[in-house]
Amino acid sequence: MIAYLEQFVSETTTESEPKLEEEEEEEDENKILLCKQIELQGSIDFHCGACKDFGGLNQSKPLAVIKPVGTEDLVRVIRSVISSSASSSSNLTTVAARGNGHSINGQAMTDENGLVILMREINGQIDIIRRNHSCSNGDVFVDVGGGVLWEDVLLHCYYTSGLAPRSWTDYLGLTVGGTLSNAGISGQAFRYGPQTSNVTELEVVTGKGEIVTCSENQNSELFHGVLGGLGQFGIITRARIPLQPAPHMVRWIRMVYSEFDEFTNDAELLVNRAECDSFDYIEGFVFVNSDDPVNGWSSVPLGSNQLFDRSRIPKSAGPVLYCLEVALHYRNGDDLDTVDKVVSKMIGRLRFIRNLKFESDLSYVEFLLRVKEQEEEAKANGIWDNPHPWLNLLVAKKDIADFDGLVFKKILKDGIGGPMLIYPLLKSKWDTRTSVVLPEGEIFYLVALLRFQLPMVGPSVQDLITQNQEILQCCTKRGFDFKLYLPHYRSDDQWKSHFGKQWSRFVERKTKFDPMAILAPGQKIFSRNNPLLL
Repeated sequence: MIAYLEQFVSETTTESEPKLEEEEEEEDENKILLCKQIELQGSIDFHCGACKDFGGLNQSKPLAVIKPVGTEDLVRVIRSVISSSASSSSNLTTVAARGNGHSINGQAMTDENGLVILMREINGQIDIIRRNHSCSNGDVFVDVGGGVLWEDVLLHCYYTSGLAPRSWTDYLGLTVGGTLSNAGISGQAFRYGPQTSNVTELEVVTGKGEIVTCSENQNSELFHGVLGGLGQFGIITRARIPLQPAPHMVRWIRMVYSEFDEFTNDAELLVNRAECDSFDYIEGFVFVNSDDPVNGWSSVPLGSNQLFDRSRIPKSAGPVLYCLEVALHYRNGDDLDTVDKVVSKMIGRLRFIRNLKFESDLSYVEFLLRVKEQEEEAKANGIWDNPHPWLNLLVAKKDIADFDGLVFKKILKDGIGGPMLIYPLLKSKWDTRTSVVLPEGEIFYLVALLRFQLPMVGPSVQDLITQNQEILQCCTKRGFDFKLYLPHYRSDDQWKSHFGKQWSRFVERKTKFDPMAILAPGQKIFSRNNPLLL
């Protein structure tokens, strides 16, 4: 996903100003008070770096950072905040659960009177559960802690049992609880739905400080509310996820298109095919029709030994081109000639530019961890910690062609210094009882503008943010049916518009499971003084 990062260096960080003696004394007093009040099994840190997130666009220092050792510590923290509301001796107000810190707009932050809980500090177990000792679909699950990374789930399940979850994200350095609180989307979602449609049971600590086990048949309102609930109703401490036999190998393919309608028609054709006649992973992206080393032709080939033959591009092509990215699973014992024939049959009628097709065979684990390699390169080059003003949208099929003409061909015709993903999804694969909101229609598109702020090379962070706002304003002005994915708004009216007819249900769930608006204050949906919860 991130193939644009090798050549840049990081920004220098600024040193914080030294604290005054009075501030240090006040901090010590607060720490003593807090330690007595919460009685943690874990620890409290007043100097841990939880002031910013992956987005790097917001900074907010909490009162303290909690390093829990188990679920009971979360209960103690939340109940302490509840108790403090009735006491004049404490200013504790809110609690934010932080996974691997990959939110973009401060969603996992709190203010100077709030506490941040580091979910990865919990020693989460990964336990495979078998029913009837069978590996048939639906009979094998993994119980995993909410603070465990998906990459650890993959490695444990694959190497201990040859199994794997069905639905992933592109980047697996995210926590289970974090993605389930949003949706969790990647190239498998067209078939299996997002990760929120691939979990059967949760353990949740609610905003009342209660530990609740929930599923479709037990405490179902909390179960569906927490999934995609942006952390508003509870903190996910355990999830039960279905597993299936994992393939050994992947045939990874990229095909280039010059025409947007041909690209979308082929993508929609593939996602609607029967499982036996289609690929196992389908995504796509937009790139600049130029030799730009970051945004252009060179971002498409799957290896250094592959060359992009620009002479194959039709003269009628516009400022941007499109790439359909697919993958086919197979096993070690499968005949490669047979794999070739299956691929040829599947792509035979597709309208990509011939001789602009790129293939690579790699292991299943390597494929799912493909972004991790780019992460390591970005960290080595110093740009991983730079700001990431990303914009993620879900756009209705009826508006996607106009979106292309307005956004990709005009506003973003020179690229964004990172991937511009676009691919279709099917609403029928999503459980609409969850808190996730979607555009109208069976087919809608994920559009992910994964910007990297590149110092001394590209636009400033503020310019990138301004361009994001321009895109949203243009979409709204044109009446496009879209929803923000990983949403961030700053007013009640914006949140009401986002949730639409689901807003009243969302408020009711908040009132029921977190009536004091303690949880996830960084989302800016509710506040402790919000009259909606009175």
